Amino acid sequence: MARNLHNLLLRFNLHLRYCDPYCGNRQIVNRLSLRGLSTSQSLNLARKTESSTPSIKGPDDVPRYPGSRATEWTTHLKFLDPDRIEGIPVYHVMNSQGVVMGESQDPKLPEDMVVDMYQTMTLLNTMDKILYESQRQGRISFYLTNFGEEGTHIGSAAALNPKDLIFGQYREAGVLMWRGFTLDEFMDQCYGNESDVAHGRQMPVHYGSKDLHFVTISSTIATQIPQASGAAYAYKRAQNGLCAVCYFGEGAASEGDAHAAFNFAATLDCPVIFICRNNGYAISTPTQEQYRGDGIASRAPGYGMPCIRVDGNDIFAMYNVTKAAREICLSQSRPILIEAMTYRIGHHSTSDDSTAYRSVDEVNQWDKVENPILRLKKYMIAQDWWSEEKDKDWMKENRRRVIEAFQAAGKKKKAQPRVDVW
Repeated sequence: MARNLHNLLLRFNLHLRYCDPYCGNRQIVNRLSLRGLSTSQSLNLARKTESSTPSIKGPDDVPRYPGSRATEWTTHLKFLDPDRIEGIPVYHVMNSQGVVMGESQDPKLPEDMVVDMYQTMTLLNTMDKILYESQRQGRISFYLTNFGEEGTHIGSAAALNPKDLIFGQYREAGVLMWRGFTLDEFMDQCYGNESDVAHGRQMPVHYGSKDLHFVTISSTIATQIPQASGAAYAYKRAQNGLCAVCYFGEGAASEGDAHAAFNFAATLDCPVIFICRNNGYAISTPTQEQYRGDGIASRAPGYGMPCIRVDGNDIFAMYNVTKAAREICLSQSRPILIEAMTYRIGHHSTSDDSTAYRSVDEVNQWDKVENPILRLKKYMIAQDWWSEEKDKDWMKENRRRVIEAFQAAGKKKKAQPRVDVW
């Protein structure tokens, strides 16, 4: 009888140890029984062992469901109301007047680098103006400007390793320009001429460069987000010290691809930096109609991702958060979500007329007061690194460069279909 009870307890406790780590004495009985002690001897010794060891909490003391991180029970029936939760703050370094608000946050970048940042932003701005007008004249078929969002491009690009793989949407030309994509290459692509690296197979502004580690742009919204997660996973396996960086707009975050990408990256600990340019409008859809919650950054905790919200019109803030995100991304091998708050000053594209859904006064406010180019210019002048005279000379020079590249591209022959096109 005793032996049968011993065998029964042995079988019973083996099962409990597997499925319930909080089974108290039964674990001890099981371990002692396996040593050849009788059941009664095991029980007696177990009680003595328990009295000399810390008590083990029972299963009802704290929630232990594997699907959450809950650490306590509650008898208070209360729903979490997102409208009562404070919004995520916006990190910045400079105010709209170019004044550094916290000295400890100033990245202390060298003068030549800051001047290079400014010149790249203004060169991009001039290129946008020329190519936008050229589309209106029928010289190219389509164009998208980057007006108002230059700070998100250059600030983040400057903080990355040049070999980090970039997945852009279609409004990140500044990232590619910072990496060395020339004006001739931009113009050739938009014209689709014989010098175009894509051989005229892509729409204008669908840039790409294998040498500069910039994946070719796709028209389909959000497809680049899961691709970035996959590339990051491959980098993790390769242990090459690099990460993937994915840019997208807040409208793209409404696509199912974004959910799949975030969950994939988080569960597999992929070294990818997601940079959301929240510019206020998904084509003509304003943010208040695009989502109900607190922007895009608030979604990250649900996926188990660290996140931060940053002033995208503050180039130093963009630099700081991207640099810090990259360090976390690689040292901890996990994804990061950056929500860059900015404003799309231009129309969505040459196919859009934004005056149909927003006022001119609203646009002028962001263009004249919150513009990232003007903010950096004020900072440089305050540092005695720049002046209105230098600015006037530089604007003439960068326009000359853009016009020269534009005219040269227009004189080249159109790209011819290759024999192996199909």
